[in-house]
Amino acid sequence: MMNAKTPNIVFIVLDTHRFDRISTYGYRRDTTPNIDDFGRHATVFENGISTAQWTIPSHAAMFTGEYPTTHQTLQAHHRLDSRIKTIATHLSKHGYKTTGFCNNPLVGILDNGLRQGFQTFYNYGGAVPSVPKSSSTLPKPINAIWEWYTQQLRKLSYPIQNAFAHSDFLFQLSMNPMFVPLWSKLANFKGNTARSLQDTFNYLKEETRTHNDRPHFTFVNLMEPHLPYSPPDTFVDKYAPYFKEDREVRDFMRKYNSQAFRWLLPLEERWKKMESAVLNDLYDAEVAYQDHLLAPLLEFLTREDVAENTLTIIAGDHGEGLGEHSFMGHSFVAYQELVHVPLMVKFPNNVAAGDRVAQPVSTRRIFHTVLDAAGIQVHETDTQPATDVKQLNLLRTAQGNDPENELVFAEAYAPNTFLSMMETHTPQLIESFYCRLNRRAVVQKTEKLVRIDGVQDELFDLASDPHELHDLSAEDTDTAKKLAGKLDAFMTQAIARRPDTWQTHHSLNLEEDENLMNQLRGLGYIE
Repeated sequence: MMNAKTPNIVFIVLDTHRFDRISTYGYRRDTTPNIDDFGRHATVFENGISTAQWTIPSHAAMFTGEYPTTHQTLQAHHRLDSRIKTIATHLSKHGYKTTGFCNNPLVGILDNGLRQGFQTFYNYGGAVPSVPKSSSTLPKPINAIWEWYTQQLRKLSYPIQNAFAHSDFLFQLSMNPMFVPLWSKLANFKGNTARSLQDTFNYLKEETRTHNDRPHFTFVNLMEPHLPYSPPDTFVDKYAPYFKEDREVRDFMRKYNSQAFRWLLPLEERWKKMESAVLNDLYDAEVAYQDHLLAPLLEFLTREDVAENTLTIIAGDHGEGLGEHSFMGHSFVAYQELVHVPLMVKFPNNVAAGDRVAQPVSTRRIFHTVLDAAGIQVHETDTQPATDVKQLNLLRTAQGNDPENELVFAEAYAPNTFLSMMETHTPQLIESFYCRLNRRAVVQKTEKLVRIDGVQDELFDLASDPHELHDLSAEDTDTAKKLAGKLDAFMTQAIARRPDTWQTHHSLNLEEDENLMNQLRGLGYIE
């Protein structure tokens, strides 16, 4: 049994959530009253920088404290090296009860090692969701039968769902507009935000009611703002009041929602005014709907008797491009619309509550913040260097002693499955937008350098140019050279932190896995 003062920990990831659509960060629209209220009770980090521009490498970094170049979980078919331990693994070994409530199938369903250390993990995304027994409204005997039945379905469906991450053929098949409604709705691509939050709320209330001496770590992933956009009418009416009356708008959005390939594609032409407006407005409606659903949980987490011994962290894993820099979605770039994310921390006993921190900080430090709060150190092993979690606790920066001298990095490794599809359908865009090349960024204070590997470095002053429209690299060569040197040094250090005898990632060869091929044929996916 752990010390009674060991805090409970709640980690909420706002998947695909832009920082600039939250009123706390200056948004003109009142989209997030509940997150804003939580922020008034927490420490608000104004310049949280994600380590990566999409879900898998970003979550792997938050879970391990390592940048993508180190953890190397970069693609949908990659698996986290077992020698790099996650938050949940460390906490579980030190007596924590570890539970996940996850809406993103890339985190909850793919066999990528991100669930390592969780004793219980509920998936609201995927063809056959797994939810707490207490969430069912069926009578007990029927519920027991239903639970057994769905377990058998999950055993069948998980290998098939994983296959789409390994196979270019299946991935491209899934992107056909005919099939997008099937996996986006029937297969619960965005999970079930309402049900997952209600289950999380009920779980935490029960943990509090029973005064369990065993501390808990609760992870929640929410992805309501991800495409496709279909928020409830109440929120559409508020944020896009023209939607119901304009057939052209409705037709555009219905078509775009089914064209998943376009969600991540660079733009050959700028959006028309109407198209840009409806995409932005429906994104806001999704943000507001999710915030509405968060209300009971956030109110509970700010209750005095709960908050005094709970570390609560709210963070975005990455943002979303809505046409900025001629990119949509979150596949290729390391600009602010993708890597500048919301980050709020409510420390136990209201430490630093209400403070706003201007220094840039990396979301990978969530790992260090959690483990230091739990009193856990990460010591050197035969395969990995030690990690000083106390030194990198975000609280140190909040208290005015930033250990990284306001220096953070971000990396953008393009998803290979999407690149393969571009090679088939839009090869002309790959070269013109440098889609095959990795991008990296370094931010120090308000200066930012963005690198397209082997092509160019761009320099921006985020204080005067937050949207990164004016490249200063030719005007301020000294700053560009200084930041480039820091980026080079970072890469050397990140590679050196990899475990010895690094494992090689292999894609699944579907032709060799006859059992899986037979399952796919039986379900009608292939002939």
